[in-house]
Amino acid sequence: MSGVAGTAEPRTYRTTLSRLLAGIATPLRDVEIADLTQDSRAVTPGAAFLACPGRTTHGIAHAAAAVERGAVAVLWEPVEGVEAPVLPGHVAVHAIPGLGRRVGEIADRYFESPSADVRVAAFTGTNGKTTSAFLLAQASDFVGRRSSYLGTIGYGRPQALRGVGLTTPDAVSVHRRIAEARDAGAVTLGMEVSSHALDQDRVAAVRFDTAAFTNLTRDHLDYHGSLEAYGAAKARLFDWPGLRCAVVNARDEFGRTLLGRLDPSVERILCTTSNELWLEPDAGWIRVPEIRALPTGLTLHVETSWGAGALRSRLIGEFNAENLVVVLGVLLGWGVPLQQALVALAACEPPPGRMESLGGGAKPLALVDYAHTPDALAKALESARAHTQGRLYCVFGCGGDRDPGKRPLMGAIAEAGADVVVVTDDNPRTEDSRAILEQILSGFRDPSAAHVVADREEAIRYAIGEAEAGDVVVIAGKGHEAGQTVGTEVRPFSDRAVVIDALGMQP
Repeated sequence: MSGVAGTAEPRTYRTTLSRLLAGIATPLRDVEIADLTQDSRAVTPGAAFLACPGRTTHGIAHAAAAVERGAVAVLWEPVEGVEAPVLPGHVAVHAIPGLGRRVGEIADRYFESPSADVRVAAFTGTNGKTTSAFLLAQASDFVGRRSSYLGTIGYGRPQALRGVGLTTPDAVSVHRRIAEARDAGAVTLGMEVSSHALDQDRVAAVRFDTAAFTNLTRDHLDYHGSLEAYGAAKARLFDWPGLRCAVVNARDEFGRTLLGRLDPSVERILCTTSNELWLEPDAGWIRVPEIRALPTGLTLHVETSWGAGALRSRLIGEFNAENLVVVLGVLLGWGVPLQQALVALAACEPPPGRMESLGGGAKPLALVDYAHTPDALAKALESARAHTQGRLYCVFGCGGDRDPGKRPLMGAIAEAGADVVVVTDDNPRTEDSRAILEQILSGFRDPSAAHVVADREEAIRYAIGEAEAGDVVVIAGKGHEAGQTVGTEVRPFSDRAVVIDALGMQP
């Protein structure tokens, strides 16, 4: 297997099918492989296309399209009711039982074990994954360890992110992105790892150095079925082979249960944003007896088993203290001196669409945030209240084809936490928009007090138009997203762009 580095072009990889599948399967005929993908739309000439079962369809349905685009090999997982594809004779076709569980291993081999050369910290939890992984990538840079980020808001260098998509992409893409980071000189990586990714083996064969847990609250029950199953999926990260260090928010009850799953050889670091202290033999610890929320950000008095100090951050919202101490734990676990880590975190900027502040001064302050769970919305409103001199507005909706049980909960939270609530669409997908809005309103004690404006742009403009200087408008749910999904169509849309225009700011 060989890789050729160029000055401008990304590194390319080539191998043979027999070397790629060594120890997994013996192909009937050998061909040279010039790329690897699970997405038929991304096939390039000379690629191997990996077809696995999905939730609704099998990837093999796209094999012909992959071959038309130049695939020279099709590897597929046989399942009951799915017939072998009939493809042109020049294409190497191979059925591999359990392929979905082996894709990570195959991708790791193709890209020459990229995670063996990059120290990867994986962040999991209901809320805080994006902020924590993005903070780590920045802070690692600031302490002289070139870093990269992979997650919901894109991938690459933190100051030059590319692409937006799933929190954790498919297994081939995961290893490709880690390889790109390595080939660009990164020695560390802050990575989001979702419960879906763990359940669907999207991070299989990644060598995680550190696993970090932020919190567990209600989300994705449409997929996992129960909070217990959701937690069990996240817990898999802490059983990971070769894991060296675990950083856990010990204030979270589920986080404390994770400690019992760890291999005795794994270094433990327990964090809490309170004066409480959980001690375990040989475990490092961080606690924050004092948090001050200021208009310019947060100041944390930090006490640790490495010493004490002050952490001044430009992040808004007390809930971000939780993210900051988890990232601090990762840095300390990597051997970064405490004071150096505190200085690095102070220099970090918030990620796009995560309590991102726009306006203020003579205009209302708008906070664009990704909060789309009950817990996240409650924390966003609580944090915004600390920066509100006048009235607090909340513009939000709930996604279609997702857990309907959280809709009335979020309605109740918005009514209790804000002075003015504007209920609107947020990716209705294939559900009826009005039905979603009604379910949200069912959580209100006084539904008539809510302003219902289904069109999201109109809703944002209404709230900002009504608000005055000293007021705060929280626009929750989409954050960094650049589209609104209606039916199966993704229409270009940005909360941030609408806010900037409504405030009369320059883009």
